[in-house]
Amino acid sequence: MVNNTVLGHRFGDAQLLDRALTHRSAGHANNERLEFLGDALLNLFVAELVYESHPRADEGAMTRLRAALVNGVALADIARAEEIGERLHLGSGELKSGGFRRDSILADAFEALIAAIYADAGWATCRDIVRGLFAERVTAGAGTPKDAKTRLQEWLQARSRPLPLYELTGSTGEEHARMFDVCCRVEDFDISAHGSGSSRRAAEQIAAEAALAAAQSKSDDEH
Repeated sequence: MVNNTVLGHRFGDAQLLDRALTHRSAGHANNERLEFLGDALLNLFVAELVYESHPRADEGAMTRLRAALVNGVALADIARAEEIGERLHLGSGELKSGGFRRDSILADAFEALIAAIYADAGWATCRDIVRGLFAERVTAGAGTPKDAKTRLQEWLQARSRPLPLYELTGSTGEEHARMFDVCCRVEDFDISAHGSGSSRRAAEQIAAEAALAAAQSKSDDEH
């Protein structure tokens, strides 16, 4: 009997579940589009939880906590706990290289599943499931999470790679509501990631988070 239940949700549309579990290496009908939507849904629902659970936290602290909860490593850990890797559809190359254990593939599948739940059952059900999965993690505060710039620097140093470069590329808005645009360059991986924030520091953190995710993905692809 086919098991159509995952993350506590029983799918009415089995094909939707199948697509969410299909990596791009296994064919054209894969989970990349669902992953895009799932990433946005996760960030919104977890941001809501962080905002509610930490009423005294400032923007920077909330941003760091959300980043610690919604990143490739953290999502892959949840995927492993939910035994998602064993259910993935992978191409032969990824199967041979142990793709079902790889953080980036597990995290992408988790995001795709969140989007699939949204498409299958709607906003309220998807929100309830995400809140159920992350409530304890948010309340615990994920320890004392390192900020994105620190995590990117440490990740590069661990691989003996040059440190990233940050450049202020522009600013917009009135003085009391100015937005800053920053580019983070990781030259060894040919990555230029951009971030915008209400301060240069906040913009750098957002750019660093994007650069780290891109560098980790490229590193995975090289192995």
